[in-house]
Amino acid sequence: MLTFNKNYFGFAILLFSIEVLIALYINDRFVRPYLGDVLVVILIYCFLKSFLKLPVLTAAIAVLGFSFTIEFLQFLNIVEKLGLEKSKTARTVIGTSFSWIDLLTYIIGITIVLIIEKYWLKNNQKLKIK
Repeated sequence: MLTFNKNYFGFAILLFSIEVLIALYINDRFVRPYLGDVLVVILIYCFLKSFLKLPVLTAAIAVLGFSFTIEFLQFLNIVEKLGLEKSKTARTVIGTSFSWIDLLTYIIGITIVLIIEKYWLKNNQKLKIK
């Protein structure tokens, strides 16, 4: 079950870099709040698949469940309850405000993952047949 996949890891590093750039330099009403959330579930998926050989659907559901859990913890104001409200890192990583729209962005991100995986797997199977 444990394995290292350099392709997924490379994508995770690329997406992490994009997320850092978004966090540092973009403060708008679309990219940071919405596109950033779409990309973060893809980042987490790629990171997970970098080290674990899981079926696509299993990994996607796990990432979606994790993302929903973090969002629910935001609803409970977990950062403040843990006394981390002064920590910029905690506020950025965990987040501080619940949003129903965030749940939708996570679903969109995982849908993109599933579409890409289906397309990629389909093309790889064609190459193996030839």
